[in-house]
Amino acid sequence: MSLPDGLVVFVRSECPTCTLVRPVLEQMAGGQLPLTVVSEDEEAGLRTAYEQGVEIVPTLLRVESGEVRESLQGWLRGSWEQLSGLTELGPELPEHRPGCGSRTLDPGMPDELARRYGGGTLISRRVELASLEDPFEAMFERGWTDGLPVVPSTSERVLRMLSGTVRDPQEVVAVVPPDLVPCTVEKVAVNAVLAGCLPEHLPVVLAAVEAACTDEFNMHGLLATTWFSGPVVIVNGPVRERVGMNWGVNALGQGNRANATIGRALQLVVRNVGGGRPGEVDRATLGNPGKYTFCFAEDEAGSPWEPLSVERGLAPGASAVTLFAGSGVQGVADQLSRTPESLSRSFAACLRGVAHPKQALAWDAVLVVSPDHGRVYREAGWSKARLREELDGLLSLAGADVVRGAGGIAEGMPARLAGGTIPKFRPGGLQIVHAGGTAGLFSAIIGGWVSGAGGSQPVTREVRQ
Repeated sequence: MSLPDGLVVFVRSECPTCTLVRPVLEQMAGGQLPLTVVSEDEEAGLRTAYEQGVEIVPTLLRVESGEVRESLQGWLRGSWEQLSGLTELGPELPEHRPGCGSRTLDPGMPDELARRYGGGTLISRRVELASLEDPFEAMFERGWTDGLPVVPSTSERVLRMLSGTVRDPQEVVAVVPPDLVPCTVEKVAVNAVLAGCLPEHLPVVLAAVEAACTDEFNMHGLLATTWFSGPVVIVNGPVRERVGMNWGVNALGQGNRANATIGRALQLVVRNVGGGRPGEVDRATLGNPGKYTFCFAEDEAGSPWEPLSVERGLAPGASAVTLFAGSGVQGVADQLSRTPESLSRSFAACLRGVAHPKQALAWDAVLVVSPDHGRVYREAGWSKARLREELDGLLSLAGADVVRGAGGIAEGMPARLAGGTIPKFRPGGLQIVHAGGTAGLFSAIIGGWVSGAGGSQPVTREVRQ
């Protein structure tokens, strides 16, 4: 609603200052500038206050050609006289009184007004629950959860979630497998609410959904495999701090809302939009707890190396997510190595065990180097490329040791490879990141799924606001 030219005052009946200035409004009504009093007690006035972003009553505006030229909050005689061009306003009143909060900011009102007047129209199907239904049990019964309770995605909550991005709610973010359903920003927001996200998390969730639904990442294959794996979300850039992510103590564990809910939102999008449910297309023999949520941020400031996103081609300072098809966490304990050569041998010995010590090339991995282990490389001046080169050499496996039957183990590589050497990982199959607490000489390996074109490849996407 456009404002009329002249003076416009926003008031509400419960505000003592608004009551106090009534005689002033009567004086102003006789001035040269037309006066419009907008009461937030009336529906039309409440809508106007919402659309104008009024936060305090009384608020006095001077409007010219439909544009607000000046604005005052609360009562201050000198300022009101200057703005209105009148003198001796309310001579019997105190010189100054603070205003009260606008009705638009009353508890629950911002979400309600966004639903009524926000301009965004939600087109998702509404599900009406009976008055005696427990909404949490109803969502379980309808299959919308991952086994844990979810937050009811009311219109108000979805609109609040959409405030976290400037993207059109009806923009198609991705086509989500396995059912290949077009997924809009609004649909992602609905599932972000279910997951417990905050609006500022939404851009990260959107980037994760985009990355997951690429041919390279192969979310459909990742769902259908009987292997343990699910999507792992690694976050880089300023967005980590902006949304309060954890890259320190317990970075791969529980307790941080952003880490927990961003990864969970991606899983719920795949479940609720794409139809990827356990026991149906999701055929994991055992699965892993990370299939609820697996999301963490990289410790960039404390890292001896460039961030993962920069290594993968993004500009320094860009916010990004990298998705990796991970099967769980394998701990690495080395509390004695003080040289990069010794520590690298420990890492290589543990990395050989990804999937199986006698299998090679088919499995990717992420090596999460903790600060105490990272310090060894920093003090020695080793770059990430130098560490990778060292690991590549250490992970060149003798074919005779890993072919089928070697060591009395039937599992292994084809017999034709017995005479040569085999790299454990394909080129680019080992990602190295830095995260964790500063107490403990422990790092971690996140094993992967089938790698390369026939399986899943890591995908990095920039986070757009």
